Amino acid sequence: MTTAEELERVAVIDPAAVRHNVSTIAGYVRPAKMMVAVKADGYGHGAVTAAQAAWEAGADWIGVAHLTEAFALRDAGVEAPMLAWLHTPDSDFAEAVRRSVDIGISGWELDPVAEAAEGLQTPAHVHLKIDTGLGRNGCTAEAWPALMARAAELQDRGLISVVGIFTHFAVADEPDRRETDEQLATYRWALEVAESVGVHPSLRHAANTPAALSRPDAHFDMVRVGVGVYGQSPFADRTAEDLGLRPAMEVRTRVAHVKVVPEGQGISYGLTHRVDRPTALGLIPMGYGDGVPRIAVHAPVRIGDRIYRSVGRVAMDQFVVDLEDPETSVRVGDEVVLFGGDSGVSAADWGAAAQTINYEIITRIGPRVPRLVRDSDAEVRPEAAEAGPADVVAGTTA
Repeated sequence: MTTAEELERVAVIDPAAVRHNVSTIAGYVRPAKMMVAVKADGYGHGAVTAAQAAWEAGADWIGVAHLTEAFALRDAGVEAPMLAWLHTPDSDFAEAVRRSVDIGISGWELDPVAEAAEGLQTPAHVHLKIDTGLGRNGCTAEAWPALMARAAELQDRGLISVVGIFTHFAVADEPDRRETDEQLATYRWALEVAESVGVHPSLRHAANTPAALSRPDAHFDMVRVGVGVYGQSPFADRTAEDLGLRPAMEVRTRVAHVKVVPEGQGISYGLTHRVDRPTALGLIPMGYGDGVPRIAVHAPVRIGDRIYRSVGRVAMDQFVVDLEDPETSVRVGDEVVLFGGDSGVSAADWGAAAQTINYEIITRIGPRVPRLVRDSDAEVRPEAAEAGPADVVAGTTA
């Protein structure tokens, strides 16, 4: 059995944390149902691992962006109700109908989906999306009445079944912004239009993770949660710990080189940093080829019982940390935790160093970093240990 200690670099994924987070968020939103987003390979955690853990914890639906992601999950044996919402003219709607994948509709997709359903003599299950202000996909308010009339016609013909009507918020992670109230008002209007033409969805869903955690008035019949399931806070002023969430990814490697350098030594491409005293430098064998942001400045890592900061530019395969003392006790081979676990370093810390968000940090960890699935519950629950190994090396699924 492969362990984290045997891998040069690794992202340790804990399904128990995913289960904990699903259960925790359920406490905020029940009786509303919960759709767990596992798009982008489960935000970098492995789509199958995330979907299975979420389903075990009581998630009601699984959500993905692309139909190809849904098909990969079906291939892996994930049978949960599933929605995919981002399409192109090449999307295989017929295969979605055949494989019981619900299809998000923003407008143009409605007739091609109906044609696929007619060819299969099986109604397509669809969720109609209204753009209430985010400005991405979704039908505009101006075109919504016509889309509803067409949906009602196709439903009467037995070609589609309108399961849901949904939208997506732009600024729910900033709870004081009035735009969320405006979007909710538009969404409620869209529901009224649908009802007026005989479209009666069983699932009204609008809330993303921040709205699920802060806007009970946006819960409706179901919420769609993504980043919170992976133990990350969507808020600038509240940590994951504040919300009762546990990070599900810990990224580790080992020190590749240690050397003492004199005052004035330049570091990495561009020599954007020079040390102001004699010190020791540690070389960390991960870089932007592994998903470590090149733009990160003074990003934290834990080595032993201390946190050190990166210096100079992140390169493709490596970056440098200042070990702060020419007499450092850090040695080649010592474990380095970039973020996660009980390191005291979070994906949000790296997000701050890279002028981005924690969502991006966890999602961008690349395929060169093996995923080691380590279910911490297997150590304390005999039934979990019997169900499978505590450590499983996993590749990406999307």
